[in-house]
Amino acid sequence: MTELDGTPRERAVVLLIDDAPDTVRMIAEALDDAGYTVLVATDGATALKRVERVIPDAVLLDACMPGMDGFETCRRLKQVSGMRTVPVIFMTGLAETERLVEGLSAGGIDYLVKPVVPDELVARLRAHLRVAREMNAAMQTRSSEAAEEGAPSSPLPNPLTPREMDVLEWVARGKTNRDVAEILDMSPRTVNKHLEHIYEKLGVETRTAAVAQFARLSRP
Repeated sequence: MTELDGTPRERAVVLLIDDAPDTVRMIAEALDDAGYTVLVATDGATALKRVERVIPDAVLLDACMPGMDGFETCRRLKQVSGMRTVPVIFMTGLAETERLVEGLSAGGIDYLVKPVVPDELVARLRAHLRVAREMNAAMQTRSSEAAEEGAPSSPLPNPLTPREMDVLEWVARGKTNRDVAEILDMSPRTVNKHLEHIYEKLGVETRTAAVAQFARLSRP
């Protein structure tokens, strides 16, 4: 990742959004020890100002905050240019499944239940950052190959429906069919049918092969 001015960035940057000072202190220390640069925002409005100056590599977001809650904050962050592929991990003390699904539907990719265990947090963060880097690298490779071949700047026609793209995006993020069903409020059987159509339209036979085409299909 790079700063908005194009300056190379060495340490991955994590935007931590939480209004609890003790939680912020504990997580910031754990991330610093793990080699991350930590930016802190205590509310959603401040977080949105932070991403105007620098796009983080990942976001850790408290679901319950006064004013703009974590779900609305996530939705607004995902509308910022450059934030669409940035993994957002929710931190929540809520146990209600529907609220956790709301977080994933808002654009989050995972969640941790408070009190957060630092080792688990770092492990999940590393995994999601690795997937995000692979997706971004695939998108850049596709773009470079198209430029070298003199291909038009506009993307190739996307044969998938918006709903099929929703399913494929969550599959690309590593979610199981059951997870996708909960996030998109459909039955697992419907998810399976969507995947069958996706495979047929893309001319592939496996989940991995379909995911490999997601970067090309999602290019603006």
